[in-house]
Amino acid sequence: MQCMMELAAQALADRAADPEIALKFLNPSHVTERYVVGRNEQSLDLIRKCTIHGLIDDFRQGEEYWHGIPVVSSRYVPEHALVANCSTSISPVNVSRNLHDAGIRHIVSFGDLLKVDSAGSLPLPWFIKQQREDMERHGDEWEELFQSLADGESRQTLLDIVQYRLTADPRYMEAYTVRLIEQYFEPFLDTAEQVFVDAGGFDGDTTQEFCARHPDYHKVFLFEPSPTNMAAARERLKNERNIHFVEAAISDEVGSLRFNVEAGPASSVCDEGGASIAVTTLDQAIQEPVTWIKMDLEGWEIKALRGAKRLIHEHSPQLSIATYHRASDFREIYAFIRSLNPSYQVRLRHYTQGWSETVMYFSDQTS
Repeated sequence: MQCMMELAAQALADRAADPEIALKFLNPSHVTERYVVGRNEQSLDLIRKCTIHGLIDDFRQGEEYWHGIPVVSSRYVPEHALVANCSTSISPVNVSRNLHDAGIRHIVSFGDLLKVDSAGSLPLPWFIKQQREDMERHGDEWEELFQSLADGESRQTLLDIVQYRLTADPRYMEAYTVRLIEQYFEPFLDTAEQVFVDAGGFDGDTTQEFCARHPDYHKVFLFEPSPTNMAAARERLKNERNIHFVEAAISDEVGSLRFNVEAGPASSVCDEGGASIAVTTLDQAIQEPVTWIKMDLEGWEIKALRGAKRLIHEHSPQLSIATYHRASDFREIYAFIRSLNPSYQVRLRHYTQGWSETVMYFSDQTS
């Protein structure tokens, strides 16, 4: 079997897709118009470093400026202009294709800018910095994870994600599509008469999808600490049966935490949170067998899993766990759950073309 660490190292050695355009973009003496796509730290880094003539956004009509940069439609970008694709989390491949379809030809990814930036003047995106540091320190654990995955698709998925998270090079994600509606649900999972735990229920969208896909379900436990999100979930799911709403966060102990309650799907535990919320554990809140746990908690997954040790150990529920919030989540979540149940088969699937929305699945091979 291939060695993942060697293949990952090759990604760091690969040349830029178009180094000439990348060098021109970063060269202050090259006289041409420069544009960026994407509203994130990478775009801001380029705005700080280069003269940027516009932020391309075909979906925010009427907005005039973003951080002092004019917001423009792609149809107004001159043919000779250089465009940096700074989309990294969801759809960098689609962004490049859309720019090309709009007649723009001089397109460079942020990853290619990093590859030609020999002086290191561009800060590494957080996901690249984390991935490089974690793999340097824990290479053996990454290799173990890679070799232990249950199927070839999972191994290829992990390799592609790692190569992308090391480089921000969208070439590694060209085989992927944005398919968020399929997230947490895969055909290799059991579906009959499930007791489903939606940990990080947001506005009920995942539970609604679960109920539609598996109408013979037995019960759903939906955990969500944001009152605004919980109200939306109750309204969305008002016609579904046997939904148990628990307005609390989940962690490894019962108590309270500071929480950013109004950040929509990105609401999370944080020291600067504007509200104090009740916190429970799954082991404390659920006193009956469960068959399926879905968990997406903005980086709090490992703590919540520690608070579900009894449920996992006693009942071996199948698990759909988000692992993309930190580089270390991949190996730590894998190692922790396998320590509770070594018979779990582990698979990995990815639902965007960027660093976000990776789910690790655990299912008992004896079931």
